[in-house]
Amino acid sequence: MALARIMRAGLDGLYRLTGALAGIALVMILVLVMGQMAARWTGEVFPGSAEYAGYAMAAASFLAFANALNHGSHIRVSILLNAVPEKARYLLEIWCFVIGAAMMWYFVYYGQKFIYWSWKFGERSQGQDAVLLWIPQSLMLFGAVVLAISLTDHLVSVLVHGRSRIVRNLADQSHAE
Repeated sequence: MALARIMRAGLDGLYRLTGALAGIALVMILVLVMGQMAARWTGEVFPGSAEYAGYAMAAASFLAFANALNHGSHIRVSILLNAVPEKARYLLEIWCFVIGAAMMWYFVYYGQKFIYWSWKFGERSQGQDAVLLWIPQSLMLFGAVVLAISLTDHLVSVLVHGRSRIVRNLADQSHAE
C-alpha cells in the first residue's frame, strides 16, 4: 500500500510539474512576442523569435495535456457519460481510455523514432538561428509521454476502482454544458 501511495504522489507530482512547465512556456511566448514588438519599434531585428514562439507553443500544448486531463479541462462526452447507466458508463470510460492510451503510446513510439533521426542527421530549422530540431521536438515528446502515462493511469483506475481520477471542475463545465 505504501508503494501505491508513493507512486500516486509521484504521478501527481509529474502531472503538476508538466502543468507548471507549460505555464513557463506560455510566459516565454509572451516575452518573445514583447521582444519582437520592442525590436520592431526600435528598428532592430529579432531573428528567430517567431520560430521560438512556435516551439514554445508546441511545448506548452503538449506539456499541459496531462495536467488538463486530470483537472477535467479536456473536452469529454460528459453529457453522454452522465446520461447512461453506471455499467454503460464504466464500459464507455474503459473504451475511451483504451483508445486514447493506445493512440498516445503509438504517437510516442513514432515520435521518439522521429526525434532520433532528427538528432542523428543533425536537422536544423530553416530560420536564421538554425536550431537543432531535436531540442524542441523533445519537449513535445516529453509532454506526449506524460499524457500517455496519464491516460494509462486513468484506465487502470477505472479497471481497479470503477472510476477515473479526473476531477470534475463544475465551475468550468457550467459554461459549456
